[in-house]
Amino acid sequence: MLDTALALHPSVALRPEPFGALAYHYDNRRLVFLKHPTIVTVVEQLANFPSLRSTLNALGIDEDRWPAYDSAICSLVESNVVIER
Repeated sequence: MLDTALALHPSVALRPEPFGALAYHYDNRRLVFLKHPTIVTVVEQLANFPSLRSTLNALGIDEDRWPAYDSAICSLVESNVVIER
């Protein structure tokens, strides 16, 4: 997914929490936990950059951690919280 253009699904609302955020999908009524504040920032910024890779780079996330973010975003795509654009 690193080279994919992504965005938060338009029917998903993020509610900030001390651990990260709750993502509620209004269409399918799924609730997903984003368990770290940094992944919340990444998800919020996806639409502002041409790819996940460029988002992570712009946010200054260490390249060694990119596989973990790629995995987390893949999971969010499967949950329909994040979509390709």
